Amino acid sequence: MKNRYLSTRIMAIMMAAAMAVSAAPAAFAAERADSETIKEDNQPAADADSDTQEDADAQDSADADKTADAEGTKTEYPLTITTYDYDGNEIETTYEKAPEKVLAVYQGSIETMLALGLEDRLVATAGLDNEVPDELKDAFSKTNYLDEFTPSLETVTMLEPDMILSWSSLFSDKNLGNVTDWINKGCNTYYNTNTRPDGDRTLENEFTDILNLGKIFDVQDKAQAIVDDAKAVIDKTLTATADVEEKPSVMVLEPLGEDITNYGAKSLGGDMVTQLGATLANPDASTAGKEDIIAANPDVIFVVYMPYAGDDPETVKESQLAVIKDDEALQSLDAVKNGRVYPIMLSEMYASATRTQDGIETFAKGLYPDVNFD
Repeated sequence: MKNRYLSTRIMAIMMAAAMAVSAAPAAFAAERADSETIKEDNQPAADADSDTQEDADAQDSADADKTADAEGTKTEYPLTITTYDYDGNEIETTYEKAPEKVLAVYQGSIETMLALGLEDRLVATAGLDNEVPDELKDAFSKTNYLDEFTPSLETVTMLEPDMILSWSSLFSDKNLGNVTDWINKGCNTYYNTNTRPDGDRTLENEFTDILNLGKIFDVQDKAQAIVDDAKAVIDKTLTATADVEEKPSVMVLEPLGEDITNYGAKSLGGDMVTQLGATLANPDASTAGKEDIIAANPDVIFVVYMPYAGDDPETVKESQLAVIKDDEALQSLDAVKNGRVYPIMLSEMYASATRTQDGIETFAKGLYPDVNFD
């Protein structure tokens, strides 16, 4: 399992070389569960359908109440939205109405559409690495999940979408096709801002993307509720730790074979950590050797892991943790000696979309284990 994980992630890096060195790579697995298995794994439990619908209805009501008094929550078309082309150049797109045939490719794109209650606007979905959250499985089961993990330009063309939602790295001529070409054909594109080549990865970018999609589909109340909930975790954490005089120093590391990626100040994970009041022990480096980690000697280490469809998440997680916790050369680290080496899933802290709140909560609990956030 460990070798499979490493080969998968190394291949991902090679295929995403055009992206910033501080960014996590786009996910292209060497071995992956087939589409039928993925669809089966993401079916709602038979006895959970009614409960899921009741929970969804209750959440919709709560979200509506939360933003009912907000101003400007009704979209007026035509709507102009700023996004980017494949190379990261800023472009503007115009929506005459809410798109009706959306292709959503990759985890965050799919989950954001589902969380906003827009499954009926999806002409197709593709590219799931992890199971969607239980509360979204009923909605996901109603979508057309494609056999191709990354749909070819030919497949996409046959779908006749009026919007494509994905990551920047997939808008190449070899994959989904060129952004400009699609826009010229009357199909708008939007990709997660934190996958923009050479761009800084920030929490604000994740929030902006969710709010922009809320505007595009005229579901601004739902989008605002998702963002408000994530921001509330940060506010609660900062309030609960206001009297903590010495905030922890942190490294966010992802072992990949002989290399260890360091998520620094320009990464989303790094931004999450600093917004929670902690300090990055090695903010400027994109990689870290053992000597670098020992010299930094952080109070806390978060180890990034990424289980792909067909992997056992616990096995992948423990394999990644062991690289740091069991290395004889790293036993002198304060984080190792004090048992402060924690796992965090890649999807919670890179292009995290609606998983952003999960990532913030994971970081907060690891940074301040003695603080009661309830």
